[in-house]
This record gives sequence, structure tokens and C-alpha cells, in this order.
Amino acid sequence: MPAKNPLICLVLFFWATMFCSSEIVVAQTDYSLRSPDQRIEVKIRTADRITYDVLLKGAAILQNSTLSMKIDGTTLGERPRVKAAVPRTVDREIVSPVPVKAVRIRENYNELKLQMEGDYAVVFRVFNEGVGYRVESSLPANQAKVFAEEVRLNFAGDYNVYYPKEDSFFSHNEREFLNLPLKSITPATLASLPAVVVSNTGAKIAIAESDVEEYPGLWLRGTNTNALEATFPPYPLKEQLREKSDRDFQITESADYIAATKGARTFPWRILAIAETDADLITNELVYLLAKPSEIQDTSWIKPGKVAWDWYNANNIYGVDFKSGINTQTYKYYIDFASQYGIEYVILDEGWYKLGNLLEVVPEIDIEELVAYGKKKNVGIILWVVWKTLDDQFDAAFAQAEKWGVKGLKVDFMQRDDQVVMNFYHKVCREAARRKMLVDFHGAIRPAVMTRTWPNLVNVEGVRGLEQTKWSKFANPEHNVTLPFTRMLLGPLDYTPGAMVNSGLERNFAAIFERPMSLGTRVHQLAMYVVYEAPLQMLADSPSHYLREPEVMAFLKPVPTVWDETKVLTAKFGDYVCIARRKGQDWYIGAMTDWTGRTLDVDLSFLPAGRFQMSAYEDGPNAERTGNDYKATTREITRTTTLKITLAPGGGYAARISPKKL
Repeated sequence: MPAKNPLICLVLFFWATMFCSSEIVVAQTDYSLRSPDQRIEVKIRTADRITYDVLLKGAAILQNSTLSMKIDGTTLGERPRVKAAVPRTVDREIVSPVPVKAVRIRENYNELKLQMEGDYAVVFRVFNEGVGYRVESSLPANQAKVFAEEVRLNFAGDYNVYYPKEDSFFSHNEREFLNLPLKSITPATLASLPAVVVSNTGAKIAIAESDVEEYPGLWLRGTNTNALEATFPPYPLKEQLREKSDRDFQITESADYIAATKGARTFPWRILAIAETDADLITNELVYLLAKPSEIQDTSWIKPGKVAWDWYNANNIYGVDFKSGINTQTYKYYIDFASQYGIEYVILDEGWYKLGNLLEVVPEIDIEELVAYGKKKNVGIILWVVWKTLDDQFDAAFAQAEKWGVKGLKVDFMQRDDQVVMNFYHKVCREAARRKMLVDFHGAIRPAVMTRTWPNLVNVEGVRGLEQTKWSKFANPEHNVTLPFTRMLLGPLDYTPGAMVNSGLERNFAAIFERPMSLGTRVHQLAMYVVYEAPLQMLADSPSHYLREPEVMAFLKPVPTVWDETKVLTAKFGDYVCIARRKGQDWYIGAMTDWTGRTLDVDLSFLPAGRFQMSAYEDGPNAERTGNDYKATTREITRTTTLKITLAPGGGYAARISPKKL
């Protein structure tokens, strides 16, 4: 018998190994995927349908959760057969052109792509910060209809959830986060995002999404069990404007499908952001990391900054020799104020144009004169518009705004996130980018997940913010300290802080539409400029108030709106928060509390070596009764200093820390 050729044997061995390995992959129905640090595990099963568990440190937090998608006559995920399981690991750094939390963001995950028979795949990614999955289809149809998407999240115990309860799909998404048992939530009880589930160990699981395009936004509903399910606004067929309104454009007839799209595409990411500590929710970047990368190649023209705003304070300026209102003189006064304090922008809110026609400016306003005046003083103009009017006059309105030299648009009152309106969000950002203009969306929450894709989208409302104090007590300190752990997870939030009339305790508050005040203290408001993430950050109150507060403006003038680095110093969900953020060599600290006064010990060891000058704003001894009461102090500190911060009920703390000049 001739001797065997060792090279042939080696080749045959590798061929057999590869063949057998391929057969094993096809036959396999159970898969496991772990986070880079091994803390989070996803167990996936593909026997009768696609199910998965999520474990944190070996203990299940979700069990037998399910996913599927009905496209035309096919249900992706039904009787799945895996053709190949393709693993991948990514560890790299992303540089953000508009750094909301940090300039450099680490993107580190393990991925498993399950390629299925039937022209689709399901991709799971596990980060140290949580889990994301998405469906990818390669169906041949140029046009396909998605009739349903199943996202059923079965939690592993009798958990509670902070639930942004909604009345219908037609909403501004300005919601309170209600702490409810999962089992108490009915199928008729809707919620927008994010909902934050609290496990029995205290770990938080925040439900979110990212990369939503040519598709409706994901909403949640209860099941009267420990599960939450996705639901989606259907595709609109007929719409009707409410009588005598330019903005409330409601659906009168809907299709039996949720999206009309392409057969070959990637669908939105479904996200479970997982945080063992409350502080980790604030720094979680999953929504940004899973978003589509920037559609804008050159982002150098995008300039974040602060903006003086007219609507909250109802143009109540004083000490002038003209009648204030929606007129050129008033807005020149805003521009003068902005110029004095290096504020980059002024917004002209409702009233500058005749409602229903963006091309017809009211006679009291001269836009060209204001833009030219602002340009001389290095202050840009941003114009508020109603979304439907903009959509109806899209090309002409953008051309006119560009001709005027306007720096951006604040687009309002969408109140929807069906596929048609989601397409509108992208269309606005795309056209604005083409003309080098910024965008600030109000009247909806969903664009908050799009800011990586469109860096010119510098802020989004969809938050129960300061304007609520014009007519209610809804924007109170209890609510304010839930926002860093909930709404802020999705992206920037246009809370519009800066009230200079402050009630202190709730009993001293009155809702006065044209002369509003905030609940809580003055320093509670100042702290928001550090705590709340907003690349376009408002100064909501009257310039006349700010001009009489030079000590306050010594903080508001330099405080940045984008950050190189963020550290959460101490935080408890819904009770208090203390955050440090760095821009260049300067650090800023912001702390806020609910209606409970408290003292926080804050370690400054995050500072580099050396001596620093700290200018701080603290609640005054009478801030509880008179919310405007505060004291400003200056002291020298080092990284070995421990701050003892005393917060009044509804109070705050704000500080700027700069290297000490020799």
C-alpha cells in the first residue's frame, strides 16, 4: 500500500472540517452571544420561531422574547431555518461632529448575523451597554408592504416600568414617566419611548430604537402581563386639517399596513439599553451608536450654541422706549442682548409670518433687516415654522430662507411619527443640510434618534419642558430629575431652561401664561445647562431679566452646549443627579434634586493635577420660600477636594471650574 501524502491528508482534513462545520451551523438552533465584558448574554433560539433571552451576570432579565415581521404574504421569523451564522466583533472609536456627551465614543460590540432561508436575516449586537437587534430583508420586490412587526419583550419578573403613557398616536410626546407595575398596563395603554423597566435587582432596561427611515416610529402597549409589545401608527391614506387650524393635521383614513417600502433593506434597530447603576443610563450611547452614520460629508459649518427665545417670555421686555411685541425693534433688542453675551442665535417664534403662508411676512417684521443687523453683531436668526405649511411650500420656503440668510428652522406641530411624517423629518434635514441650515424639531420625539445621521439636527423637543409652567405644574422638580434617565437617552432634549422668576416651593407657584415662572429654585434652572444635553440650548426668559442679572450671566455666557467629556458624579433615578462635563480645560458641574432637599458629597478626583478656580452658584438660605435666592461663591480647589453640596427642595447647584492662572 503506498504511503499517504501528508499534504493531501491535511487538505482533506480542512475540507471535511469546513463541510462538517457548515452542516452544524445549518442544523444548529441555539446560539449565544455575549458583550465584550461578558456581563450581558443573549441566548437565541430558532427552532419553531425566533425567541431570545437576555441575561445580566447570568440572571435572566428577559425570557422567551419574540420577534417577527409580516411583509406582503410572508412572515419573516416564522418556521425559521438558519443558512449561516456569521459572527463579528467591532472595537473602534467614533468622533462626533456635534459632541452631545463626548467627542470620542467607543463602539465595541459582538455581533451575530443569522442568515435565514427566505431572503432575510436577523442581526443581534451585544454591547457592554445593552443589546440591539434588527431585521434585514433581501426580498426581490421594488415595493413591499409591511403589515406588522412583532416586538414582544417578556421580562423575567414582576417588574415596574417608567412608562410615558400616551392618549393616542397623535401627540407632542410631552409626557410624564409614570412608575407602574408591568402587569397593570393594558393592551389599550400606549406609550412613546423610552420606557425604562426596573428589574428586581435594580438594573434598568430602557427600551428604544434607532435608524428609523421609511418606517413608522415604534410605540409600546401593555399586555396585562410582564411583557410589553410594540405597536405602530398605520400608514396614512387620508388626512384632514382641523377647522380653523394651520397645524393639527389628523389622520381620517389609514391603510391596513404600517409601511410601504423596498423589499431589500435594513429595518430599524430595536434597543435594550441596560444599566446596572442609574448613572450608567445617563452616559449610555446605544441610540447614537446604532444610528445610520452621518449623511453630511462636510460638517464644519454646523455651529451649535445658545439661542435667545421669545415665546416663553411673551416678548415681555422692559426699560425700552418702544412698545415690545412681534416687531423689528423688539428683535433688534434680542440681537443686542445676544451679541453682548456671545449668544449665537435668536429665534423668531410664532407670529413673524401670516399663518398658512411662510412667504408672507407680517408688516411689523423686516426679516432681511434683522438678518443683516444680526450678521453685523455675529448673531444668527432661526425661524419657527409650522410643519404642514413648510411641507406645502417646501422648495419656495427653503429658497426664501436661504436668500434671507437664515441660519436654521425650528419646525413644530408634527405630532405624528407614521411613515409619511418620518419621511418628512429626513426630507427637512436633508434639504436644510444642502442649504447649510440647522434644524430644531418641536412637536414630536422621534427625530431625537436621528442626530447622528443628520448632525445639523441640533435639538429636538418631545419633552415636557419649561413652557408647561405657562399653564400647569407639570414641569416640576420631580419630573425634571427623571428626564436625564429617560427622555435624554434618545438624544438631545429642548427643555428650554433659563427661567429667571422662580417659585421655590410649589405653594408659591402660579401659572401665568404671559409672565411665567418656574417651579423650584433659580439654581435648579442654572444646573439644567449642564445636566440637559442640547447642542442648541435656549435662554428662555426675557432679555430684560438677564440684563439685570450680570452675576447669573457670568455663568450662562461661557457655559457650552457641546462637550468633550461627561462624568456622572452621583445620581439616583427620579431623586437627584449631579453631572460634570468638560469643554477644553474647563469643567462644569450641575446638580438637581426633586422636592426633597438634600446634601451631596461630591468627589472631584476626576480633575487633573493642579489648582483650579471654582465659581459656584448655590441655593440661598431662603430659596425654599423665594426661589430666586442664591449665593455665588469663588474658591480654589484641587482634585483632592470634596464638595459638600446642599440642595434646597426643588433646588440645584451649578459651577464652573477653570485652571488657576499663575
